Amino acid sequence: MDYALIWAILISVAVFAYVALDGFDLGIALLFPWFKKEEDRDVMMNTVAPVWDGNETWLVLGGGGLLAVFPLAYSVLMPALYMPVIAMLLGLIFRGVAFEYRFKTKRAKGVWDLSFIVGSLVAALSQGIMLGAMLQGIEVTDRAYSGGWFDWLTPFSFFCGVAVVIGYMMLGATWLVMKTKGDLQRQSYRAGWYSAILLVACIAFVSLYLPYVDSYIAERWFTYPASVGLWVLPVLLVVITLGLLRSLQKRQEGRPYLWGLGLFLLSFAGFAVSIFPYLVPRSITLWQAAAPENSLKFLLVGAVVLLPIIFAYTGYTYWVFRGKVDPNSGYHD
Repeated sequence: MDYALIWAILISVAVFAYVALDGFDLGIALLFPWFKKEEDRDVMMNTVAPVWDGNETWLVLGGGGLLAVFPLAYSVLMPALYMPVIAMLLGLIFRGVAFEYRFKTKRAKGVWDLSFIVGSLVAALSQGIMLGAMLQGIEVTDRAYSGGWFDWLTPFSFFCGVAVVIGYMMLGATWLVMKTKGDLQRQSYRAGWYSAILLVACIAFVSLYLPYVDSYIAERWFTYPASVGLWVLPVLLVVITLGLLRSLQKRQEGRPYLWGLGLFLLSFAGFAVSIFPYLVPRSITLWQAAAPENSLKFLLVGAVVLLPIIFAYTGYTYWVFRGKVDPNSGYHD
């Protein structure tokens, strides 16, 4: 049994779960500048108030799992990405503090609104920059990071950061479509439409740019006939994009968010296909980075027990707080 591959899949599931769940509440903060009314912002925050902190469980699981299961990859990636990792954590802290303090104040609500926006922007931008830095490659010598302090910051990595910000805004808008009504919902439909178009444009650019500058990725995607099966992903991208735009145009409520998750899932699959079997692109494979097999087996026992529990309480939370949010009541009331 290939325990390293199993763990790579489990960590991928954790990371995608984080993006799918924490993405929309980061996106709601990023949409704040376009929703000026205080009552609208109150409702927006109340749509995620019962679930936002639990969503970050998956970030802890993904990061902690990487350290425990793939220690070599962790020891290379962390020095390469220290700055964006620290920025992301500080942004999440500011976002969390602002989330709670905003409900406790009247005079300083604007200050905490700004903190909510800036913290979420820094966190989302940092996540995208880390993604771009991994895609463009990390310099490794003798199984250790050998690049500079700011190698992670390039025009491409910053573009990826902006793309993730736009993607989270799309998830936030489609979440609001599902959870709100009235004028707030109508504005969310518009925000979802425009952010979806921008996100697809970003995905298309990255999909064309990377094979042009990286021969490994070009070979993976364009070597006939080995790559023929991979072309189902671009076809699905077109189908899901049309489904998302059509659902927003027809004013459907639940489907836009699901279509939006489909866009992220396809992007995630494209990222995995482009770098596999490497955890540190073009340098360290997942088997080279893996901990001893006995450690992988031991940790897998805990994962088999804990993951169903996490899925169960997460699903139960969303089930309890399903449906539309009442503008006249709040989670903190």
